[in-house]
Amino acid sequence: MSRMLSQFVHQFGQKLIRKRLLEPIDESKRPVAHLNTLNLVILGVGGMLMTFMYVVTGGLAKYIAGPAIIISLLVAALGCMLFGLYYAEFAAWVPRSGSAYLYSYVMMGQLYAFVIGWNSILPLVMGTAILARASSFIFDSLIGNHISQALQETFSLHLPYSLATYADFFALGLVLLMTGLLVLGARESILVTKISIGINILLLIFIIITGFVKGDLRNWKLTEQDYKLNTSGSRDIHALGGLGLLGSGGFAPFGFEGILQGAATCFYYYFGVDGIATKGVEALNPHRSIPWSIVITIFICFLAYSGVSAAFTLVVPYHQIQPHDPLPQIILHSWWLPTRYFLTIGTLCNFISRIHSAMFRMPSLIYTMAEDGLLFRVLTRIHVRTGTRVVAIMSAGNLTGLMALLFRFTDLLDLVSVGTLLIYSLVAFSVLVLRYQPDQNLSKNENTEENIGALDLDEHPLDSEPEARNSNILKRLWFPSSTTPTRKSGQIVYRCASLLVLLMIILSLILVQWSSQAFSAHSGYTSVTVLLMLLITGVTAIIWRQPQNPIPLYFKVPALPLLPLVSIFVNIYLMMQITSGTWAIFGIWNVIGFLIYFGYGIRHSLEENNEQLPPSSTSQTLDKNTPTAESS
Repeated sequence: MSRMLSQFVHQFGQKLIRKRLLEPIDESKRPVAHLNTLNLVILGVGGMLMTFMYVVTGGLAKYIAGPAIIISLLVAALGCMLFGLYYAEFAAWVPRSGSAYLYSYVMMGQLYAFVIGWNSILPLVMGTAILARASSFIFDSLIGNHISQALQETFSLHLPYSLATYADFFALGLVLLMTGLLVLGARESILVTKISIGINILLLIFIIITGFVKGDLRNWKLTEQDYKLNTSGSRDIHALGGLGLLGSGGFAPFGFEGILQGAATCFYYYFGVDGIATKGVEALNPHRSIPWSIVITIFICFLAYSGVSAAFTLVVPYHQIQPHDPLPQIILHSWWLPTRYFLTIGTLCNFISRIHSAMFRMPSLIYTMAEDGLLFRVLTRIHVRTGTRVVAIMSAGNLTGLMALLFRFTDLLDLVSVGTLLIYSLVAFSVLVLRYQPDQNLSKNENTEENIGALDLDEHPLDSEPEARNSNILKRLWFPSSTTPTRKSGQIVYRCASLLVLLMIILSLILVQWSSQAFSAHSGYTSVTVLLMLLITGVTAIIWRQPQNPIPLYFKVPALPLLPLVSIFVNIYLMMQITSGTWAIFGIWNVIGFLIYFGYGIRHSLEENNEQLPPSSTSQTLDKNTPTAESS
């Protein structure tokens, strides 16, 4: 009985780590290398420069970070810069253009890929809902806030914490309109996209110039008394800061905690760096152009975002910013008031264009996961006349519309942030683990016997009798028997890395609780923190001693294993800054995902079906219908 149970557990575990094999692509269809560093930077800036920052920045400055939102943006920029480097190496392992979902399916296994794919859908859906909600705010401000007043009187939601104060039917209608256009076969226009980016750049320039001409540095040196005089009698209930309604004044009114919470939210500002990292196949000199273009792109976007944030907080004191309507405020302080209508209409058009682009890319990942059998097959249905992925488009559109209708703007943003940080951490973990693994068979056409032989060779040094059983375990961990990775050394790294993630989660929870007590030396957290840091250092040293794979890749992340581990820890700590209500929604999202996977996906996946077919009938090309990097 125990033997049968053990066999069942082993087979079930093998299903979770099944990997997708690549079929060699036709050389005539291989992408031609034609992108230099400048091309990659233009591509990255165009995809990364977010328009909704005009709406988001006001709330972040007023309730979370104050003028120190600039530091929050810098922390987020550094984190995303590292993620871009990890993504570049992750993409280098798989000789295909694709997404984190594809790369993890090929290199890490099915369950890992599902977690990344499912949680990549979340930022796409929530990000589009944010754009819809932001468009509603901008249009409402343009016509004197009549829509919000009418909806608040008619459809007020006196329901739980995370729901909006009123149902935003304008945002819902906008999403459904875009969904309908996609179902009817509307395509993304390159000309419209270029015009949208042009409007965005002009608006950035106007805001930054206005801020530095009309701004006043005294707005960065306000005292608590200054805002009390201006907000006496205020009943603002939207505050998120932990040091009072509007902090304690100065450049960082909410302190270090506010800066970190702002950084966690600002991570989505740089969403899209993977669009550069996956272009290694098309880059002329990927070893140099990929990392440099990532760094330059994020630096340019940081300058733009920090310039807008500085302009808002210099022109208007942070405690007087209208959180969802900062754009008209800064225009009212400009030297030419008629620009309000031109720029507000331009911003609204820009938002609508971005919604269309986001809706165009979103169904691609859903369709691909359904085609692999990890989501319901009905999502792969194609409209006969228009040739569109009608069910995937409608599912994505309906879910996005529901989120835009019911959820608060800040909670949508927090959900995007926690999903993005999780994906960043998983990619960093993948790079850390893969560097210490032996060579893997990625192709369906390679000889299986060679693989088996390779496995036997890997296992040979560890199965020798009696030396392997009698040798000291710590000695084997510190002095590996081979200079190249083996199965055993790869397993050691995988288990040590998993243990490190667990220790970092515990350490982050303790640090968050300890910070609430102002890091008091008399609390019992000191000894526990020191012990955890010693354990983390020791386990990291074990990984460091293991042999790395010498395979030549067009890009490799430096300073392994230290750099990915630092990034994972920072990401986990920033995730701890997210509110408990957001974590509850995120937990529900993942519970639904696991129910779908274990109830349907694990039995209907492509790899499960391929195991029951002869090898000749299982050939598939991954490039077909694979989502682009922007899709995930």
